[in-house]
Amino acid sequence: MRHDVIHVKIAGRHSNTIKKLEELISSTGGYQVQKPGDNQRPDLLIFELGQNIEKDFRVIESLLDSHAVGDVFLLSESAEKSVLIKAIKIGAKEFFTFPLKEEEIRDALVAFKSKKDKSNHQETKQSGRIIDVIGSKGGVGTTTIAVNLAVGFVQNPNVQSVALVDLNMLFGEIPIFLAFKPNYHWGEITKDINRLDSTFLMKVLSKHSSGIYILPSPHHLNGDRPCTPEIIEHLLGLMQDMFDFVVVDSGQSLNDTSLKVLEMSREVLLISLLSLPGLANTNKILTSFYNLNYLPKDRVKIIINRYLKKSKISIEDAEEAFNRKIFWTIPNDYKTTMVAINDGKALSQFASKAPVTKSLNELAAELIQGEKKGVRKGWSFFKG
Repeated sequence: MRHDVIHVKIAGRHSNTIKKLEELISSTGGYQVQKPGDNQRPDLLIFELGQNIEKDFRVIESLLDSHAVGDVFLLSESAEKSVLIKAIKIGAKEFFTFPLKEEEIRDALVAFKSKKDKSNHQETKQSGRIIDVIGSKGGVGTTTIAVNLAVGFVQNPNVQSVALVDLNMLFGEIPIFLAFKPNYHWGEITKDINRLDSTFLMKVLSKHSSGIYILPSPHHLNGDRPCTPEIIEHLLGLMQDMFDFVVVDSGQSLNDTSLKVLEMSREVLLISLLSLPGLANTNKILTSFYNLNYLPKDRVKIIINRYLKKSKISIEDAEEAFNRKIFWTIPNDYKTTMVAINDGKALSQFASKAPVTKSLNELAAELIQGEKKGVRKGWSFFKG
């Protein structure tokens, strides 16, 4: 079999549908439609679901598990969320609803061919950077920083794509911070995570008006499969291949799953406040990291949020307590931040010129550049 030709089998229920698909496939290039009776293993099966959807899904799953077909595109009269979730679970690469849109199918065929070509030629792509944002304790502004850092990344001309993942297992608040209602959360795609690929993940992700793609956490206990280190490794590994930056809001959890995120992250931003509880907790977390030899010291960057120059505890006091430099300080502007959250807007959309907004944008730029420019002792209107 020639590696540059993709063999397609069409399992349609209506002659008009089959004819339209044959024309689309033939006009795309790089494809060959198998004739009836051709028993050669197809690289791609285009399957039209019937009235007995459960039965059809069992057939497709059996074909995939036995490697009788390569990949599957599904056609369906139903656009229900439950049907799409089942399609993701069995490992279908595309899901189209009637009436079929020719441009949408052609684009999917072109993308599928491109992906196959890259796989055949073993082309490599530089992985994106995972940025893990962890709070030293509750209420330090972890989600605020994660959300606005992601927006800061996507607004930078050197960055093309950014994803934001909420790993607060029960109390994730990203949809509230950005005033949107997601169609899916990661709990709905973890039941058969190994079948998830980039095509379906893009259907599951929600795109915010700022340009970032968001994967929220479940907002209540609903019986979904718990997130495990294996699940998060697959999910973040996939997103790492799709996005320039993947920002993870890890909340305050330190369990096996969050340790896997730490392991995969290029930078870990540990958020603290200049308060005794904040500094004490930060020290405990740092000590745990180093005692376990889990992370190199230069991968963990301490961020002081809500910084006030006249604080009773100084930056120097904190650095002495940690025996290391503070990487960044974000000025205290509680009123602006809270109004932005209550309005469901990123700070750059609500108060683009506020010092807190500029500080977060500069932090994003600093992480993008990756240059060691010394320690910032608080944000200033002037760079020098």
